[in-house]
Amino acid sequence: MTVSRALREPLARGVEWEFDRMTFDRELPRALIAQVLVDRAEHGGWELDRVRIAPDGPRRVVLRRRIIRVRATFAPPPG
Repeated sequence: MTVSRALREPLARGVEWEFDRMTFDRELPRALIAQVLVDRAEHGGWELDRVRIAPDGPRRVVLRRRIIRVRATFAPPPG
């Protein structure tokens, strides 16, 4: 299994997504791959974007999650 993190890409105005690309060998059972993806979704906030199964067997999975920007709030100076 290989994992590579892609750069942030805007898909819609004002929304930024972070992508994570994963490749699973053809020898891995589907149940194991499903469990890995469920764990990533539950604990990392990832959702499934795309799955490609190559003719020679490996599965290429792209996960995505929304980037939430935190804006600083105004705080008056103490005193």
